[in-house]
Amino acid sequence: MFRHPAIPVTASRRPGGLRVGAVQYLNSRPLVHGLSAVGLDVRYDLPSRLADRLADGGLDVALIPAVEVFRAADYRIVSDACIGCRGPVMSVKLFFRTAPERVATLAVDEGSRTSATLARILLAERHGTHPRIETLPIGAGLADTAADAVLLIGDRAIGPAGGPQGGGSFQLVWDLGDEWCRWTGLPFVFAVWAAPARVDVAAVAPLLSRARDSGVANLASIAAAEASAHGLTLPQCLGYLRDNLHFHLGPMEHEALRLFRDKADALGLACRPQRSGPRPIVVSGGAA
Repeated sequence: MFRHPAIPVTASRRPGGLRVGAVQYLNSRPLVHGLSAVGLDVRYDLPSRLADRLADGGLDVALIPAVEVFRAADYRIVSDACIGCRGPVMSVKLFFRTAPERVATLAVDEGSRTSATLARILLAERHGTHPRIETLPIGAGLADTAADAVLLIGDRAIGPAGGPQGGGSFQLVWDLGDEWCRWTGLPFVFAVWAAPARVDVAAVAPLLSRARDSGVANLASIAAAEASAHGLTLPQCLGYLRDNLHFHLGPMEHEALRLFRDKADALGLACRPQRSGPRPIVVSGGAA
């Protein structure tokens, strides 16, 4: 894969000149609340595609799947804003047509990377299963694959297809956030703001935290604007943003990231460069 030359981005570069990649899912709305208003050049895409664009040099900072921080040689977390949970997350679901210990094929949402890794960790460590992976294209639904288990994330998981019945012949549904939290006693972090080491984020990092703070303070107005578009009532949408999601990257979240990294490494799912010791999770830009 071609990568742009590592041209340093200096502190003199205005934050508005940095290309910031963000996600259009409902769960990211509180993080991007007001970013454009402060002059940032925000570009939206799927989480997996943002990770690819950041790796190729097409973005300077991006909200990417947490697992991608482990896979890159030089990424660092640049903000204490994140998308996480401390219990059921509602928007990351694994649907089973058979018992977890019998899953031979797993279809994963094209937009997922962290969630796909989490699903494989839970299946391997708790049920000893290592299924063959299929990709469920954007726009496809649960009925478009015959896989034994199907992973949906984001808006598709909380919409009608992700409802209690799972849209058809599914005998079990896991909320992956809840499964992890109950299993480990720790929160889970799905996405973080990250940047390559060459990018100076001193000017943009405070804006990311302030945008998160503004979004959290305005959850009711965000829910009012977004609920109908996502097939939710206003109370459902507000409850999801307020009660199912957690947007602060604190000490427990860092502990959870380290555990997730170690478990992904043990299964060969982190695919990071060989090192003499564990790779630290580096945080800069005033993050907690």
